[in-house]
Amino acid sequence: MRFILLIFALMLFLGDVTRPEEAAAAEQSYYSPIINVDVENSRILISTLGAVFWVEVPEAARPHLEKLPLSGLVDIIVETREGQPPLLKSWKIKSGESTCLHFDGKTCK
Repeated sequence: MRFILLIFALMLFLGDVTRPEEAAAAEQSYYSPIINVDVENSRILISTLGAVFWVEVPEAARPHLEKLPLSGLVDIIVETREGQPPLLKSWKIKSGESTCLHFDGKTCK
């Protein structure tokens, strides 16, 4: 009986340590139209599942903001931050014209 309780306790402990949903919670992917690009405040307005929200853009992506096509579809990866807007990590333009179709977090391709 002790062996079964030990196995059960070990399973509960390992479940708390290795939850993949918690590890992935820091990074989120969105497939969205680009609603607005606010170059002055370094942010992009996107929408998904009926929600509209701003995504902050890091310093490396700021020179490329003007290259984003309004109404174009983008596959965007963000870092979620509690109490703050998500922070852009990368984007891939899926429709629309742009000289920066893929931003990998450092450079445009």
